[in-house]
Amino acid sequence: MDKDLWVTIREEINDLLLQEPDLGTYLSKRILAHEDLASSMSELLSTKLASEDMPQSTLKAVFDEALRNDPDIIESISTDLLAIRDRDPAVQHYSTAILHFKGFQALQAYRVGHWLWNQDRRGMALLLQSRISEVFAVDIHPAARIGSGILVDHATGIVIGETSVLEDNISILQGVTLGGTGKDTGDRHPKIKSGVLISAGAAILGNVTIGEGAWVGAGSVVLQDIPPHTTVVGVPGKVVGKPRTEQPALDMDHYLNNKD
Repeated sequence: MDKDLWVTIREEINDLLLQEPDLGTYLSKRILAHEDLASSMSELLSTKLASEDMPQSTLKAVFDEALRNDPDIIESISTDLLAIRDRDPAVQHYSTAILHFKGFQALQAYRVGHWLWNQDRRGMALLLQSRISEVFAVDIHPAARIGSGILVDHATGIVIGETSVLEDNISILQGVTLGGTGKDTGDRHPKIKSGVLISAGAAILGNVTIGEGAWVGAGSVVLQDIPPHTTVVGVPGKVVGKPRTEQPALDMDHYLNNKD
C-alpha cells in the first residue's frame, strides 16, 4: 500500500509544482527528495519538532530508527492518510494532509513516541509528547494505544490520557478530552471502540467504554459506558437515540436520529 500511495503523492506534488513553481524548494525538501513515505515523514516531523535543546538531526535519527524497526507505524500512517482523504471533504489530495494538517502530523509523531515508550525509552517518549503538545496543541500520552484509520480533524486542544485505548476507524474533532477523574491510578482512561465519532469539545472521563459505532455529540460530558450504535449528548451525557449510520466515524454524520 505504501509504495502505490507514495507514487500518487509524488504525482500530486508534480501537478502542484506546475501551478505553484515558487513552492519548488519547499516541496522538494518535504516530498520529492525522498524515496518513500517513511523518509518524508521522518524529515518533516523532525524538522517541525526540533528545538534548541533537541536538534533536527538527533530527532530525525530517532524517527528513522522507529520507522525502520516497526513497519506497523508506516502502515498506520498510510491507513490514516486513506481515512483523511475519504472522510474530510476539505482534502482533495493526500499530500495536503502530510504537509499541512497538524492533527495528522501530531498523530504520526505520537506513533513514534509510543514505540519509544514500549522500548522503555520513556524519557525520549515524554520529551516528544511535550514537543508535540507545544507545536501542535495536541497532547497524547505515549502509553495510550491508538489503532489505525484515525481522523483527527482540526486537532487543537485534543487530550488523550495514558491508559486510553482507541480501536481502528475512529474520527475525533477539536477540543476532545479522553481523560481521567480525580486522583485514580491504574487503568483510568476511556476505551473507544471502532467506528465511533467524537464531536468537537466532548469530554469522556474515566475508565468507560464507548461502544462500537456510537456518536458522542459536541460538548457532551460522558461519565459512563455508552452502548454500541447509540447517540449520546448533553452534560452529563445521555443516550438520545441512534446514529443514522452504522459507522458514524466513516460518514462524519452529525445529525440526530429519532429515538427508536
